[in-house]
Amino acid sequence: MNISLAKIAELVNGNVEGDDSIQISGLGKIEQAQPGQITFISNPKYQKFIETTKASAVLVSQDFPPVSKTVVRTENPYVAFLQLLKFFHPPLEMIEPGIHASAVIDSTAKIGDQVRIGAGVVIGKNCVIGDRTIIYPGVVIGPEVAVGSNTVLHANVVLREQVKIGNNVILHSGVIVGSDGFGFAREGVLYHKIPQVGIVIIEDDVEIGANCTIDRATLGATIIRQGVKLDNLIQVAHNVEIGENTVIAAQTGISGSTKIGKNAIVGGQVGFVGHIEVGDGVTVGAQSGVSKNLPPNAVYFGYPAKPIMQAKREEAAFRRLPDLLKRVSELEAKIAKLEKANL
Repeated sequence: MNISLAKIAELVNGNVEGDDSIQISGLGKIEQAQPGQITFISNPKYQKFIETTKASAVLVSQDFPPVSKTVVRTENPYVAFLQLLKFFHPPLEMIEPGIHASAVIDSTAKIGDQVRIGAGVVIGKNCVIGDRTIIYPGVVIGPEVAVGSNTVLHANVVLREQVKIGNNVILHSGVIVGSDGFGFAREGVLYHKIPQVGIVIIEDDVEIGANCTIDRATLGATIIRQGVKLDNLIQVAHNVEIGENTVIAAQTGISGSTKIGKNAIVGGQVGFVGHIEVGDGVTVGAQSGVSKNLPPNAVYFGYPAKPIMQAKREEAAFRRLPDLLKRVSELEAKIAKLEKANL
């Protein structure tokens, strides 16, 4: 596929500086792009490649400084690049329309229009599957599950009983929604399992990465609000609530009954203790340990997590500790020498 820069500018609502008749056949990273490709700059550290890249054109912001390279100026080069990725690389049709002959669907299940169901799928009693939803091979859907419209369940997803999934949701391979929460009552040296009789609710426009686990509530519901994006390998425990449009990176673990506000950003490998509240608009740096409530609209880092400037000051002081210990030892030696001389 070849299209002109003029057409690309229309697609991304941008304007061309240079030859708008240049033909573009694909996209590339700025360091590796070849003639005929378009690339982008959204992070200032990549500006050094602007004159050396072999790309035929570069997507840049409206306030990017003038350069000799042909550029397409847009409000958000990164979003524009994503639009072009979708244009040049439309999704592959990995599953045929209709229902595969090997799928096992209970007679009480209600299947919407234009649903695609792959090989080996199991759908239980009283389930409802919305219109145009795609269910890849090996998916298991327990009884009384509701799945909305335009949702994609990739291979080997498991939805346990009574789970509620919204519209336009993407669950990647290996996601398990509605597994039992980790609840046990101790009696002496014995642990008695606490029945987990709640549900999981995943609202519209949520995307959950591969091999995440979302536990059902002990009572009530574990809730993933609209627009949440979860990376791979995340554990969400029973009765957790994650607010709208929050994004969480890989290997994060959220303990039971913790509530994370909307528009939060959580780095990778963050651990949250249970029964705390994290405010709206909070950012938590990677590998932090969150042990108490975090007020809204602030950045936290460290173990335990604290306001980031405090964490940076403490880290700087800790790095000076070896030198300080050396100076203390030297001062102690001098004091000892002076005391000996005065005897």
